Amino acid sequence: MQDAGYGMKLSIDKENLIQYVLGQINTFFPDKTLVKKSDLLGPLNSSFEKMENCFQHVRNKYFFDGENVFFNHLHTDQYAMFLYILSRNAFLASENHSLADKLYALNKALHGIDVYYEVELPEIFYFQHPVGTVLGRAKYANFFKVYQNCTVGSNLENQYPILDEGVVMYGGSSIIGQCHVGSNVWISAGTTLRDQDAPSQSVIFGVSPQISFKPSQRNVRDDLFFV
Repeated sequence: MQDAGYGMKLSIDKENLIQYVLGQINTFFPDKTLVKKSDLLGPLNSSFEKMENCFQHVRNKYFFDGENVFFNHLHTDQYAMFLYILSRNAFLASENHSLADKLYALNKALHGIDVYYEVELPEIFYFQHPVGTVLGRAKYANFFKVYQNCTVGSNLENQYPILDEGVVMYGGSSIIGQCHVGSNVWISAGTTLRDQDAPSQSVIFGVSPQISFKPSQRNVRDDLFFV
């Protein structure tokens, strides 16, 4: 592991990481405007700080062992999170969105996750094998965790959900439309919440409008994250 210069340990050093990302982008998208090292430097530097802040809150030994924050470019959950953060920073850094477009598309190609760079995920979030997941333009809050084949999106009136702190979406769950999901909410596998609110401190089952809410005996922040 290499030190990133921010207290975060890297599986490869910064220079090799840059070349690794460049090789992937320019192989997948070999157009006339190939991405150069200078294009990546600014977004990459700002991404390291955001990654360290995010990863040090994830209760997983491959992210944070209580002393060190780790980034392994071959850990695909971490790399999917990295590409989202990098694409978001590339979008914020320039009015030319070509680099952000390619990073977003690269994340889709490699990991099967669709999270557009204009979508603002919170500072503290966690992807766990998120193949098939689509995260739309909702309002997200910290301590958000999402698994595979999940959807957050709009209804036909283009209304998006609001999620409070500490929401977990298990595999195959969806939050669609005008929903306000409270804090410390566990959305069980296969659940679809559509144009309904969900109370805080609850576990959710079912498909709207036939939704059941049960009190949660667990705490998302304490059980899945370091606070």
